[in-house]
Parts: sequence; C-alpha cells; structure tokens
Amino acid sequence: MPAIPPPADVIADKAYDADDLRDFLIKQGTRPVISPMPNRRALPPFNAVAYRQRNLIERAFCKLKDWRAIATRYDKTARNFLAGICLVLTVTAWVR
Repeated sequence: MPAIPPPADVIADKAYDADDLRDFLIKQGTRPVISPMPNRRALPPFNAVAYRQRNLIERAFCKLKDWRAIATRYDKTARNFLAGICLVLTVTAWVR
C-alpha cells in the first residue's frame, strides 16, 4: 500500500504490543498508541489520553455488528459491502 500515506497514529490494544510492530510504525512516521503488556521490562512511551479514543472505535464496530448482514458479510462484492456499511452508519447516526 505505498500509494496510501501512513496515518499519524495507530491505536491498538495490548495484543498488538510487539517491538517489531512498534519499530515498523515508527519507521514509516506513525506514532504507535498501544498499551504496553504488563510483563514488559522496559515500558515504551504511552499516551493514555489518545488510547481512550479506542473506545469510540470499538463502540462503532459493535454497532455495525448489530446488523446481521454486515456482521456475516452477505454482500460479496466490496462495493456493495461498503454501501451497506455506509447505510448502517447513516441509520445509526440518524436514530441517535
């Protein structure tokens, strides 16, 4: 994906806490916002305020999974699947 510019931040949970991944992200100019595993000896820098934004992302995915057609991916083409996601997000934002 060299045509896509790297994101400014990558927010991930403890399962993605690996030195290789952190090094890769830093080399491409991305700031890793990953909670360190509790058994790490040397704790890498961690921005707890930015990490709290992960909750918003998790809740958005949970809302998407409430719609069975999206959760099980009934639409086989990427275009139709993206249209379904846009429709669900529009309906859930409108209902709030």
